[in-house]
Amino acid sequence: MYNRISLDKIDINAGPPTEEPDRQYYFIARCREWALDFERKNGRFPKSCVVNMGCQMNARDSEKLCGILQLAGFQPTESEQADFVIYNTCTVRENANNKVYGRLGALHHLKKKNPDMRIALCGCMMQEPSVVEKLKQSYRFVDLIFGTHNIYKFAELLAQALESGQRVVDVWQEGKNIVENLPTARKYPFKSGVNIMFGCNNFCSYCIVPYVRGREKSREPEDILQEVRRLADDGVVEIMLLGQNVNSYGKTLRQPLTFAGLLQKVEQTAGIQRIRFMTSHPKDLSDELIAVMAQSKKICRHLHLPLQSGSSRILSAMNRHYDKETYLNLVEKVRAAVPGIALTTDIIVGFPGETEADFEETLDVVRTVGFDSAFTFLYSKRRGTPAANMDGQVDGQTAQNRLERLLKEVQGLSAKKAQMLVGTVQEVLVEGTNGQDPSLVTGKLDNNITVHLPGTEALAGQLVSVRLEECRGFYYYGTAV
Repeated sequence: MYNRISLDKIDINAGPPTEEPDRQYYFIARCREWALDFERKNGRFPKSCVVNMGCQMNARDSEKLCGILQLAGFQPTESEQADFVIYNTCTVRENANNKVYGRLGALHHLKKKNPDMRIALCGCMMQEPSVVEKLKQSYRFVDLIFGTHNIYKFAELLAQALESGQRVVDVWQEGKNIVENLPTARKYPFKSGVNIMFGCNNFCSYCIVPYVRGREKSREPEDILQEVRRLADDGVVEIMLLGQNVNSYGKTLRQPLTFAGLLQKVEQTAGIQRIRFMTSHPKDLSDELIAVMAQSKKICRHLHLPLQSGSSRILSAMNRHYDKETYLNLVEKVRAAVPGIALTTDIIVGFPGETEADFEETLDVVRTVGFDSAFTFLYSKRRGTPAANMDGQVDGQTAQNRLERLLKEVQGLSAKKAQMLVGTVQEVLVEGTNGQDPSLVTGKLDNNITVHLPGTEALAGQLVSVRLEECRGFYYYGTAV
């Protein structure tokens, strides 16, 4: 989805425009000229591989990278034995960084076999000065390095790297603006993420995100609505509104608009049948938003509401700005307003200073709420965050034992809740053929649980009424009715 700009009408011998996004389309045209020259020399167009290593926002950014590369003449492939490989990195945990370094070693061997191969790195990991310095010194074969704030400049930076044959490093500490209407290549034709804001102001003591993504910046509502309308016109039926904390949307706008107000506007878009959003911070979950969810016919009956810990003392140390009682009161409000809503969460085990009593508080919240599912994590010390220097770091064996106990509790409760839907007819958005059994297709319920049912690829993108016949804990088997 992009402005239908004809690259053939762009004079690449003239100087680049100063205004965006015209400037980037000029450089896309320059990259296409490079790709055409590659094709003349090699009898084929260059292949590109975009590897997403992060969150949903990274995934949406990766679709933009793919869109720019495809418009420039690169042929997409999932194989890293490509002519151009780019890793869109995550840095939430230290092991995410280590994973990148490990994979770079494998890429180095591929580049030795194909000296014309280009390698690029972008995303949150690149916002760390120590990482960039390490890459400069120890990974000299990497051709292009840029961060989160200037991802819209990808075409310009790519053209510079391709044409010069020199390494290009361009990392900004803060974003200057939000550039609209760049190309994208969606993974699914019938559903799409939509970034509504960038950055985070929360500064949870364990989290590196505000330091690498920067402060909150909200997109203008009309730009969001225009994108949603274009997606609907292109056949998209489900959208997910994305932000580090969508509940705080609108505070940086010239004319402030709440997230609840934005949802009401998005719901008016013809063609869009399902609306999802994440992530919601409990401290900003307003009564207005709960009311909008209750009244909506399109917002999915699913709320991802990260808990992180059930201990008020640990929540304070995490700088989460709510306590156990506040969280449980929110859950009561949501369930009273939206009966049957699926609640999912994130929980960290082994945060510095966590005692057995603190952990039991977390188990108490899990039992009280009865989450439909939970993403559970061992606390990972992250350099550059306040928590990394806190006293009382929990030893690994204790944290692992607690995680196993938590998983057992969560999985048992989730399985019981899922079993309650067996025998009912629910609406499923079919996503495609099942990867293990080609006689089946796979889709998602309103509550985001997976369903497998007999069908063909022709059902992809359709909302189908399905009788849920068997529950396997975290997914169902069913039959279309």
